[in-house]
Amino acid sequence: MASVGPTQVIAHSQYQKSQRISIFLSMQDEIETDEIIKDIFRRGKTCFVPRYRFQSNHMDMVRLASPEEIASLPKTSWNIHQPGEDEAREEALSTGGLDLIFMPGLGFDKQGNRLGRGRGYYDTFLRRCEQHQQAKPYTMALAFKEQICDQVPVDEHDVKVDEVLYEDTP
Repeated sequence: MASVGPTQVIAHSQYQKSQRISIFLSMQDEIETDEIIKDIFRRGKTCFVPRYRFQSNHMDMVRLASPEEIASLPKTSWNIHQPGEDEAREEALSTGGLDLIFMPGLGFDKQGNRLGRGRGYYDTFLRRCEQHQQAKPYTMALAFKEQICDQVPVDEHDVKVDEVLYEDTP
C-alpha cells in the first residue's frame, strides 16, 4: 500500500516552520505517525495529541511529554492510547494555540474534503481554534493513496483540510 512517509512530512515547509504541532496517535488503518512524533521531539518542537471525550464530540489537544510516554498511556475503547480524561495536561488552545494539525481520516478528495469517523471531533476542534487563536492552524491530512477519492460526501459542518499528503513520491 503506497503511503506518505515520514521523510515527506519532515521535509515539508509547513512542518519545518511550525513549533506547536498536533498529531494523532495512529490506529491500525491509519498512516503510522511514530516516526513523525519522534522527529517533533528531536527538533525541540512542542507535541500535542488528541484527547477525545467519548460522551460528546469534544476533543482537546494535550501536550505529550515524550515519544516514550505513549506506550504507558491508557487505551480507549477504540484501542488508541490517549492521556486519561482526569489527568492534568497542558491544553493547546489555552496556552497559545497550534501552528499545524495533522488530521486522520477514512477518505479524502483532492479538493481537501475529508471523511472522518462521523463524530465531528476535528471539525468541532477547528472551529474552536478559530475562536482561540489569531491565525488558523495549517491542517494536513496523512493518507494512503487508496484513501484518495474523486469526491467524499460533505455537509455544512465539515471543515476542509489545507493539504492532503499521500504516497511517497521519489
